[in-house]
Amino acid sequence: MLSEVSTLAWLIGFSAIFALAGVAYARRANDSLEDYIVARNSQSAFATVLTLLASSLGAWILFSPAQAATWGGLGAVIGYAIGSMSPRLAMIPLGQRMRDLVPQGHTLTEYVIHRFGKPMYLLTLLIMMFYMFISLTAEITAMAKLVTLIAPIPLGVTAAVVLGATLIYTSYGGLRASIFTDKVQMLVMLPLLFLLLIFGWNAVGGAAPTIERLQQNAPQLLDLSNAVGIKAGITFFVAILLTGLFHQGNWQRIYAAQSDKAMRNGFLISGLLVVPFIFIMGLFGLAFVAWTPDGDSSVALFSVLAPSLPIWFVVLLIPLGLALVMSSADTAISAVTSIIAVDARRIMPQLSSAQLMRLSRWLVWGLAIPVWYTSAKGLSVLYLFLLADLLCSAAAFPVFYGLYSRRISGTHATISTIAGLVTGLYLFPTPTGPMTYLLESFLVAAFVPAALCLLLERLGRHQFDFGQLAKIKGIDQQIS
Repeated sequence: MLSEVSTLAWLIGFSAIFALAGVAYARRANDSLEDYIVARNSQSAFATVLTLLASSLGAWILFSPAQAATWGGLGAVIGYAIGSMSPRLAMIPLGQRMRDLVPQGHTLTEYVIHRFGKPMYLLTLLIMMFYMFISLTAEITAMAKLVTLIAPIPLGVTAAVVLGATLIYTSYGGLRASIFTDKVQMLVMLPLLFLLLIFGWNAVGGAAPTIERLQQNAPQLLDLSNAVGIKAGITFFVAILLTGLFHQGNWQRIYAAQSDKAMRNGFLISGLLVVPFIFIMGLFGLAFVAWTPDGDSSVALFSVLAPSLPIWFVVLLIPLGLALVMSSADTAISAVTSIIAVDARRIMPQLSSAQLMRLSRWLVWGLAIPVWYTSAKGLSVLYLFLLADLLCSAAAFPVFYGLYSRRISGTHATISTIAGLVTGLYLFPTPTGPMTYLLESFLVAAFVPAALCLLLERLGRHQFDFGQLAKIKGIDQQIS
């Protein structure tokens, strides 16, 4: 649609604008290490809504919901939309409990090591880092593929530009820079997504003719009692709910909210607002089946839109994609940075605040190399995403039940999680096999640890003192 030179120029230009905005804000802030990784009690409910919504709406919304609708129909779309909301709602009571028990906390892994000890901590750390790696890779890959729809720019070039720009302001400014740019990126996203919907509506001529064609050609996609759609919807709901609980970016925002009320309102409203976005994006998949069924379902939305898009909006797809990607990518990068800083402080207590900040910055740049490499290959990370979902499913009950039960020990939690992993992986599909028992593998991975935890709790005599968690200090206090 555009030339390679002009597309690359627009890509670099828009990326630079977002990066410079974040750096300019960070230079004014002059934050401490504590602010850099957690920005404690600094964000209003409105700011919390904006940053959570921006973090939720990654570039994947332009691809995944529509593709899911092409085979799962309305059931898959509804499950996807409600599933995207569910972690936000679940984190309201969990976040409140964490703020009460660990008022000076920073990361989920910090809670786990103090509550359960090193074995469960290492297991949780591996799960979280694997999940955030896959999440970040998927976002960068999605943007790289979006750009190839505009011009034949190599995937590695787009990945390097986007990842580099995001790293510049996030590694420099930390969580506050991430939250600030989320607000800027929301100002870009909302009007452009609205224009996208207008072009989509005009492209298909409205809802009535699309529904009529679907009833003729694929009526099962509109049938809410369709077994395939129901199973797909439940699968999306379970997977998104349990993985969302292990994203450190969400836990940073639990502590960044200025009060308990701001936290609750921020997570509630952002969760409710994400539903219509995902649902409407999914409807493009139904329009794809109705009007262009022989096209590539992985780019269903663009197959529907392409004939009606003016060249000026094709250019605007670049800042739209960047706003979607960078708002999610900077959340993941800031999350990894916070884990590095907190864990490095425990391992190397002699390091000063400035040394910890430098170490975190350099390490996160190093960890970005495999993200860039994987994104440049354009590999599908769907299978790895599903594997990360399974890992989170197995750890969910032991980790979060420990917030409420004194009697579950670190040994109980570790054994239960491993049992869930073993039984879930037994049913988990192979990379080249059918996804027949995908939902069952998630459910087994989640419920086996829950049952085992409850059994071991009754048999054991462990009594954890929750007062120990309140002794966790802010990282600047630890250094001083």
